[in-house]
Amino acid sequence: MNTRASPLRLTDRKRAAVIGAAIEEFLAAGFDATSMDRIAARAGVSKRTVYNHFPSKEALFAAILRQLWDSSDTGEAPAYSDSQPLRAQLLQLLLKKLSLLNDEAFLSLARVAIAAGIHSPERARDMVARMGEREEDLTVWIRAAAAAGRLKTSDPMFASQQLQGLVKAFAFWPQVTMGQRPLSKAEQKQVAESAADMFLARYA
Repeated sequence: MNTRASPLRLTDRKRAAVIGAAIEEFLAAGFDATSMDRIAARAGVSKRTVYNHFPSKEALFAAILRQLWDSSDTGEAPAYSDSQPLRAQLLQLLLKKLSLLNDEAFLSLARVAIAAGIHSPERARDMVARMGEREEDLTVWIRAAAAAGRLKTSDPMFASQQLQGLVKAFAFWPQVTMGQRPLSKAEQKQVAESAADMFLARYA
């Protein structure tokens, strides 16, 4: 029986437990009021173990933000196609985004990042900028459709932000700020279709 991997797996489990406990503490008490002692107690590990993985509370918070960043990567977005109807392409992009926004783990991490950012904007500024790159998929698609003459806009980024706002008003902000439940598949479809139709009525 090979037991060499066991310590590594135990270390990984402890690291995951620390991150999970930190997320819960940051959500419950905020960044400034959360201590490494409280995180260790919630994780069921020693304070030394916490510091072995994360030399500071800032480093631990950075790890949470990296996890948020990684979890938002849902793979390659569908590229613009000249041969496909705009509405079908747009619905595919929006449903992909809604699938991410419907993930409770992602929403929990987003709450932590937003709460910390309110109290210390510089702490989350880089992550906000990087998260914006994840939303670039829609901008790229809109820019390509406009270049092909199928959408009328001189500012694809502005149009993209409008479209994202239509979606996030139902599938992100109510869940993050008011604790509403994630949308069902039927509700996601309704939001995507309504947003696509409003967007195309303006720009197609």
